Amino acid sequence: MSGTDGAESDLPEAVVDEAERLTRMARQAVDENEARAYREERDSLLDSYGFEGRVREDGRDTLVCYPSGWVREGTVHPDRVDDVDRGVERPLEGPGETAEWETIAEHNHEVAETIAAEHGGTHGENARALAAFASNHYAKPVEDLTAEERREFREEFFVRNAFPSEDQKTVVDESVDLVVDLVENS
Repeated sequence: MSGTDGAESDLPEAVVDEAERLTRMARQAVDENEARAYREERDSLLDSYGFEGRVREDGRDTLVCYPSGWVREGTVHPDRVDDVDRGVERPLEGPGETAEWETIAEHNHEVAETIAAEHGGTHGENARALAAFASNHYAKPVEDLTAEERREFREEFFVRNAFPSEDQKTVVDESVDLVVDLVENS
């Protein structure tokens, strides 16, 4: 994994990926309690590796992860920085990001509309909720969702954020299977 200039950091790339995902989810959360929970989960994850994280807001927001030893009373002190390459930065916004997200969201929407056209409104609503989840929480096409992410959709996102009808709740597993079958056979 790269630090700020491509050198190796002490923080595994998978940990930085997860910290970035949690940060993005916190920024997109409508409810402040939900946002706080995502930030706390990110902070706990980073802490387990001896790191801290924050969002640097300077016109192009960036997740910055740095060793806890650099910090005293909540502030990074330059005299404590032993090797700047140990820190990691991940842009949270910038050129191209919106266009990429829009392409993914459009693709996911088209998949959901195909499900609605082929299988009816209830499955279509569930597919639209799955499309929104894939686009907004993972910024990935629905076909790239892992089994664990689909489980997260059904057990967490769907029940809390989709405001499903009883009919939707009854067929959500089938709806997800229809989406998976459609994208796997395309």
